[in-house]
Amino acid sequence: MLPIQTKLTSQGQVSVPAAVRSFLSLTPGSVLVWKEEAGRISVERAVRHNTADVHQALFGDAAEVPTKTAAELKQGIRQRMQRRYAGH
Repeated sequence: MLPIQTKLTSQGQVSVPAAVRSFLSLTPGSVLVWKEEAGRISVERAVRHNTADVHQALFGDAAEVPTKTAAELKQGIRQRMQRRYAGH
């Protein structure tokens, strides 16, 4: 990958270039790890996966990723478990 420049905002934020997002398979909510070694900073994707990663693994790129909050997902799981085990 060729060197890519980005600009630091006054709030200390940096946009991740599209080529880097693609290379690291980043989606909104992906976690990045910043490391310093021998005076150089590296950025890599954290091992942690988000809901978009799980959805893509289950359904592939063709399926649209649902946009639900963590609270909505938790409530949906709770309701599913209550329905499934209501008679036990």
